[in-house]
Amino acid sequence: MAKAPAKITANHTSKTDKPPKSLWQKRTASFSRWLHIYLSMVSFVIVLFFAVTGLTLNHAEWFDGKQTMNKFTGKVPLKWVKVKDTAAIAKLEIVQFLKHNHHIKGDIKEFIIDDSQCTLSFAGPGYSADAFVDRENGTYTVNETSLGLVAVMNDLHKGRDTGKKWSVLIDVSAVFMSLLSLTGIIMICFMKKKRFNGFVLAIAGGEICYLIYYFLVP
Repeated sequence: MAKAPAKITANHTSKTDKPPKSLWQKRTASFSRWLHIYLSMVSFVIVLFFAVTGLTLNHAEWFDGKQTMNKFTGKVPLKWVKVKDTAAIAKLEIVQFLKHNHHIKGDIKEFIIDDSQCTLSFAGPGYSADAFVDRENGTYTVNETSLGLVAVMNDLHKGRDTGKKWSVLIDVSAVFMSLLSLTGIIMICFMKKKRFNGFVLAIAGGEICYLIYYFLVP
């Protein structure tokens, strides 16, 4: 008996089949996803902090009346201030003396010298202190003002009177959040079903912000 001819089958690629992603696309998508996830976790507290303080800054009136004021008096060694040459006034010693004895926070912002007294201004987040030192007898008065936790957080948000180290942290936070946004955009580029809607929403969000600024901001 003659054998039936073998059935010949051909694998034809369907027009609906999607071409496989190239290696660089797979690696880029995978790396963006990995970076986005871990940047989100690392910067979670930072993003939350700036989100919350953005609200407290926008409604500062909700937190008025939280300040406390203190007044200190004392006397510095007369040789530090009662000198003919103002350049010989012991600035560093006076600053350290006041900070140590009265636990003054913040950095020294001003040290003004005139014929009768020295005026010192200290400032920190949500904090200020002004000292007045009599050059004739060495007596001084310190007026200290603390504005509370919310004011501290608001000044940290703005980077006001926070020093160079906190300024660096703000820069690092800005880089983190920028990378977080960019990796999100890269990720959606590889999601064909969501890519169009994602970009439409991104553009719409930008347009809404611009329209609010254009029509509603004085």
